[in-house]
This record gives sequence, structure tokens and C-alpha cells, in this order.
Amino acid sequence: MSEATEAGIDDDLAGLIAGLLRDVPDFPQPGIGFKDITPLLADGPAFDAVIHGLARSAGEGVDVVAGVEARGFLIAGALARQLGCGVLPVRKVGKLPPPTLRRSYDLEYGSAEIEIPAGVLTGRRVLLVDDVLATGGTLRAAAELLAEAGATVVGMAVIVELGFLSGRTALAGLPPLDALLTV
Repeated sequence: MSEATEAGIDDDLAGLIAGLLRDVPDFPQPGIGFKDITPLLADGPAFDAVIHGLARSAGEGVDVVAGVEARGFLIAGALARQLGCGVLPVRKVGKLPPPTLRRSYDLEYGSAEIEIPAGVLTGRRVLLVDDVLATGGTLRAAAELLAEAGATVVGMAVIVELGFLSGRTALAGLPPLDALLTV
């Protein structure tokens, strides 16, 4: 595929995503503008196009797609099936049976903790996915947690990047991030 064709596909996909995003003001708390991807997930052809777009950025040799709770689970499952590899949930604390590894991080509106199963990722090549990149705290914590578990994070991908929050700066020194749409 030529660069011009690929760029055209990327532009078309970004437009499709933008058309299906729903802005929810003051959620989950006052002052936060939430980008809801539910209309995108509910549109079969659009969701398929997103998964194929993310698969193009996955590169080769991915063993596991790790998805961040909760919308990242949906993306990770579909993407893992497309790539023919395994899937792993990155969960909120207390949702996985022990043993687990845990990491705390800051959000744009508070703090949180995530965890992953211990002992299943050593030597595995992982693509880390989520729906939206905001301040980068969640993806950074997840990438560090996966590395602590013995995995090699080979890339990160999101559907939407909130460029005005400069989340990429929090990901400095980590594997590359691919975003299908930056707003």
C-alpha cells in the first residue's frame, strides 16, 4: 500500500471516529469533558474499521494484547482475535484473583490503582491498548506494570488522543503510541 493510500485510509478512519464520538460534559465529575466511544462500539462496520486500523499499527510478533479497564477490554479482545494472539485484562484493584501485581497512578481528576495477573507474561511481547489517551497516567502505569511482570511492551495504541492534555509527554521513554484520532 502506498503512503498516499495509507494516509487517505487514516484520514477516512479519523473522520469516521470523530463522527461517532459523543461529548459528555461534567462527567465523571464537574469540569471534565468525557469522550464517549459507545456510539462507535455500537456501530459494527465502524468498530471493525477501528480494529483493522489498530491492527495495522500493531507490528509483528505480538503475543498478547493488554486492554485497560473497561473499554480497553472490548478493544483488546477484538484486536487479539484479529491478530491471532492472546488477550490480558489490566483491571482495577480487587477484581482479579491473587497473585497479582499492582500499580498506583494519577488521573486528571484523582488517583487510581490497576493490577494484572502475576506469572503469565514473562517473555511475552505485549501491545497495550485503551480507548482514550488523556493525561497518560493510566497507560504509563500499565506499561510499567507489564514490564514489571516480565513482558516486553512493543507498542501502545488508542482510538482517541486528547492532544490538548499532552498525555504523550507522560509516556516519554516508553514504546511508541499510535492514536487513530487526535482531538
